[in-house]
Amino acid sequence: MAKIVKSGDVLAGLRAAAPLLVAMVPIGVVFGAVAVSKGLSALEACLMSLFVFAGGSQFVAMDLWIHPASWVALGFAALLVNLRHVLMSASIASKLDGFNGWRKYAAMLVLTDESWALSEFRAMKARLTPAFFASAALSIYAVWNVSTMAGALLGSVMGDMTVIGLDFAFPAVFIVLLMGFWKGTETGLVLLASALTSWVTHLYIPGAWYIATGALAGLAMAAFGRTECLPDENKADAEQPA
Repeated sequence: MAKIVKSGDVLAGLRAAAPLLVAMVPIGVVFGAVAVSKGLSALEACLMSLFVFAGGSQFVAMDLWIHPASWVALGFAALLVNLRHVLMSASIASKLDGFNGWRKYAAMLVLTDESWALSEFRAMKARLTPAFFASAALSIYAVWNVSTMAGALLGSVMGDMTVIGLDFAFPAVFIVLLMGFWKGTETGLVLLASALTSWVTHLYIPGAWYIATGALAGLAMAAFGRTECLPDENKADAEQPA
């Protein structure tokens, strides 16, 4: 019986990830092409996707890539970009009850925006299991690496692929994921606060700080909105120090 349930969870994870896997193909292809255009070899581009596996920070690294590379600047930029993983892992921590021992820590190694969103959607409807998470996250990992390889090989022949609009697949995926969490005005205000703060920071502060400030602004707006929506007696309790 356990094997049947496990197989069902594996198939459910693959079905849930399928639309995102299609969208991951052009994103990975664009990354591979961009990496090659920056002077990396196809092997180096593939190794970055294989060991880093963080689309956002990989693209930021390519934006900052120079010869010789400034490893401190690249590492710090990647840290800023990936700070959101602290929030994502904290948000799904309570849904990982079925992840015993090493499984919980192994899951974090392949946690991405897409696998996090799929896990949250799954937890809204059913119990999040290791089999579901593994099938969704590892399929994303596999497609990302194969697509990077394709982009790295084709990029050296076809040149800049962003001119045909493939790079829009990245923001398109995030827009779709965001709409899945839409809760009306509350969500709109969070997105607005985050977007405005990120935009202003990007205008006046160099580097990837706009990602961190946008996340903090969104958190602040979410906390403020939740406090405002509480009944008077609960609001008073929330405002009292612990």
